[in-house]
Amino acid sequence: MQGGLFDRMQSQAYGDITSNPSKPAEGAFTFSFSQLPETPDEMQSLPEFEMDTPYKTAALAVCALCCYAVDKENGTKMLNILRGPKGSLSNYDLQFLNDRLRDQPYLPFSYFSGSKPENDYRPDEPYKITFYSDPYSFANEGYAKLNVRSGGADSPRQIQLRRKGDKWYLWEQFVLVGIRVPASQDKWN
Repeated sequence: MQGGLFDRMQSQAYGDITSNPSKPAEGAFTFSFSQLPETPDEMQSLPEFEMDTPYKTAALAVCALCCYAVDKENGTKMLNILRGPKGSLSNYDLQFLNDRLRDQPYLPFSYFSGSKPENDYRPDEPYKITFYSDPYSFANEGYAKLNVRSGGADSPRQIQLRRKGDKWYLWEQFVLVGIRVPASQDKWN
């Protein structure tokens, strides 16, 4: 199936939305999306929007960052929802996102399976993303720092979440950092 946010980044195409989380190994959770959410309503219709585990919220956060790379208005709304009690993104936060994604709109897509420099970070479909914990992930009460791998980096990146009641909210993200240049943009290729 072709379409969705990745294609919109390149050609503004659309598609349908479904998801199905699974647990491949202890401490690791993989989420599969036939299509990435493009609006807050689409995100809120996903089963992950229960946000009852930090893994679900982390998966939604990367989806929201993918949306932001294509559609700043809807991406901002999605991120603000995921931040919950922390409140809306500040002007500083928005400038940070704009700076990181201006020349690298593919960056958040690099966290999905099959995405690598050689294919210009085009993820496999369905879109699968895996978050895993390590011995330090739950070191601070009420917080979780989960790891995720990028097809363009050697070391994992993190997303930090904070619990309020029975929900987990986006606290900080450390995924918008440099990765290898896509093959089509590599001047040394």
